[in-house]
Amino acid sequence: MKKILQDLSFAETESLVLALGEKKFRAKQLFEGLTQGKAVSAISSLSKAFKERLLEEYEDAPVKVKEKYLSADGTEKYLFELADGNLIEGVLMKYKYGYTQCVSTQVGCRMGCKFCASTLGGLVRNLTAGEILSQILVVNALHKEDVLGRGKEARAVTNIVLMGSGEPLDNYEETVRFLRLVTAGEGLGISGRNISLSTCGIVPKMYALAGEGIPVNLTVSLHATDDITRARTMPVAKAYKIEEILKACEYYFEKTGRRYYFEYTLIEGENCDESHADALVKLLKGKPCHINLIRLNEVKERDLKALGDKAAYRFLGRLEKGGLSATLRRQIGVDIGGACGQLRASYLEK
Repeated sequence: MKKILQDLSFAETESLVLALGEKKFRAKQLFEGLTQGKAVSAISSLSKAFKERLLEEYEDAPVKVKEKYLSADGTEKYLFELADGNLIEGVLMKYKYGYTQCVSTQVGCRMGCKFCASTLGGLVRNLTAGEILSQILVVNALHKEDVLGRGKEARAVTNIVLMGSGEPLDNYEETVRFLRLVTAGEGLGISGRNISLSTCGIVPKMYALAGEGIPVNLTVSLHATDDITRARTMPVAKAYKIEEILKACEYYFEKTGRRYYFEYTLIEGENCDESHADALVKLLKGKPCHINLIRLNEVKERDLKALGDKAAYRFLGRLEKGGLSATLRRQIGVDIGGACGQLRASYLEK
């Protein structure tokens, strides 16, 4: 596999162009073309000879759409193919305020959470920053007609969630590099406030992220109120206790001023009766956080069952009555396997 131009910042792109003996303005043409989601060979402002030189060392297009599925609610599911033939997936969710894209940070995952399909085959490899970024660039290019008339710099994707396949903080350096690339003014310039990073709770990396100066929305997969229950579905709970996670969240709030979020997947018979709701209130009341309740997307390889809608709303009501800020996440893309890992798993099975 060759190197990836999308891994480079504008300054690094400029240095490369000058090192290849090209004029400085070629860097802007190259960087703009890549930011528009174009393959190197498709950037018409560059000479054929220059593109051929680049393609000797760099991939033409590191991420391509292999399959696309459209849900009845407008959600789009993508199966992306990487230059080495590996597959990842992503989801585009359309809201009134803009488009939110869910991106992957790894091929597979080694965290072993029992409610997630991404981890079924384990971790294959980490993605580079440019491969994470290219998922967005490709989708932006496919939706360029959606932003016509909004100005030259308009982008279809306005919000990003790092909640696809993989654990972002298990690929820490490339994830942080991606965050710097995607928030850079020369590139997409997406505000850190419009980016959410979801982690299963790798405590040391949570502290490190707080010091990076990129105030993204930190979301932690909690899914239980005690360590024993949590460890039944999340092996990471054996390494990091809930108490440690809460201290890391408080530190993140102190450093960034951003409230933090908890994801809580409702699993029938496991974590969602009245006593669990009361324990969650006791654990989180008064903290600068919000709880996103999630209906379980059942994975056929697991024996976990989803909670019914009425019971889910009762659980939500008990949290709100207890004084917590909480919402029940709207189900979207169910008819196209919207949950991370499901599309890749079914494709590989076929």
